Amino acid sequence: MIVYCNNIILADEVSIADNFIRRFFGLMGRTNLVAGEGLLLWKCPSIHCFFMKISIDAVYLTSNMTVLGFETLKPWSIGRHYKKTAHVLELGEGSAALRVNVGDRLVFI
Repeated sequence: MIVYCNNIILADEVSIADNFIRRFFGLMGRTNLVAGEGLLLWKCPSIHCFFMKISIDAVYLTSNMTVLGFETLKPWSIGRHYKKTAHVLELGEGSAALRVNVGDRLVFI
């Protein structure tokens, strides 16, 4: 799946974790994320990076894919809580900070 932010490709290889098992394992075991790779945690209001080996950017989204906030998380950390979070997009570290702003709406194709 491709993700656009302000008509610019944010990531072009995004997988969807749409059930408990896929969300639970998420990016655990990964040693890197290549540019453009990510994981959309569907119907997941909060995240953690326990057992992870890499740092990630987490983009917190409403049900209509509006950005509520974002942050970089290191392994063994817990993500922030944003009221009204419905989904979380996980990207490689540094992928979101320069291209995503609070209030932007992401488009998934």
